[in-house]
Amino acid sequence: MVQTAVVEADRSRGLARSYLKLVRPKQWTKNGFVLAGVVFAEKAFSTTAVAHALLAFVVFCALSGAVYAANDVLDVEEDRKHPLKRLRPVASGEISARAALTFSAVLAAGALALSFTLLPYRVGIAGLAYLALQVLYSTVLKHAAILDVMSISAGFVIRALAGVAAVSSPISPWLIVCTGLLTLFLGFSKRRHEIATLGEGAAVHRRNLQDYSVPMLDEMMNIMISATIIA
Repeated sequence: MVQTAVVEADRSRGLARSYLKLVRPKQWTKNGFVLAGVVFAEKAFSTTAVAHALLAFVVFCALSGAVYAANDVLDVEEDRKHPLKRLRPVASGEISARAALTFSAVLAAGALALSFTLLPYRVGIAGLAYLALQVLYSTVLKHAAILDVMSISAGFVIRALAGVAAVSSPISPWLIVCTGLLTLFLGFSKRRHEIATLGEGAAVHRRNLQDYSVPMLDEMMNIMISATIIA
């Protein structure tokens, strides 16, 4: 009896770890852009504003986790062929595709419900826009050079806008421009690093890397730097 209970407890802990791994908490730092709003709005010493900003951060962590879970189902066949991605919960069989999609839907629905009930409605609108963008990215945009980086950048802009909405402050064009330019630069830098590191195998790692070149990416990065300085 005791041994059975121990086995069940270990199994439950293992399943919990698999679900946590499914939503990729290490990637949640990207949602830190949500917290920029409370700083730019100069409300860092307002208890209510900080609480709303933190809650919006939690909402976007849940939304991004839901997206990661759904993506693992969409990419399961490719992931199983990858030396590292094959260890992901869905690809490895730790979690079934159906369970992952159900978990994703519940997580997204819960996050949106939280945003529309406890935060200004614009945070919920931003959450819906973020989910729509991620669906487009996962199905279409990630395969298109330049558009893939632009869509990733747009995701960060939406996060920043959600942060502003959470503290009920007017939208700052400067915040939008700077967030967009900075994340575009970082996105093109990442693509350049991937090409430089992987060489001829770059297209195997990411299909659309065959449409990029180092000179092209250098030019795009220079444009982003110049635009950021002007802004």
